[in-house]
Amino acid sequence: MDQRDAKMVVTDCCGRLRLTQLVSGLFVLTVVIFAVSLLIAQDEDRPVDDMTAKYHFLAADDTLAILDEEGKLKGYVEVAQPEDESDDVLSYDIVDGTRKKSHLEFRTNRIHGKYYRFTGTVERGKGHEEKDPDYFRLTGDVDTVTVNADSGKETVQTTRVILKSFGKSERPE
Repeated sequence: MDQRDAKMVVTDCCGRLRLTQLVSGLFVLTVVIFAVSLLIAQDEDRPVDDMTAKYHFLAADDTLAILDEEGKLKGYVEVAQPEDESDDVLSYDIVDGTRKKSHLEFRTNRIHGKYYRFTGTVERGKGHEEKDPDYFRLTGDVDTVTVNADSGKETVQTTRVILKSFGKSERPE
């Protein structure tokens, strides 16, 4: 074997070695990406067993608190009044609330001719632990129902919302 043939054999072997390393690296990378995506999908698809938490509501200072007792929902909605009206916070109790799997509905009591209804779903948010903000999300419609005192006629304003759960340190208890 002359020198040129030896160089070709060495070059050919090195090329095959690099190609083998490249294919092996791509295979390992594919397996890692698949495993990570599978873990993320499992985490997102996990059903919510207990959605008990406090959630952001319609305005920045409003709060929705839900206690989930095996599909029966209890709790309240606290709504801050506009500063020009009052510095009070009105607390609307949830008088009728249910959850079946991920679907939930609730209605509050009426105060000053107004009450709230919610219809939607609960799902896992972007938080990784229950203490994290956005661990749970409620996605659906909030109806703000105003009842005319004289006629009893209801006016409904529907707002499409994503209500995110509070993190442990977001608001004091």
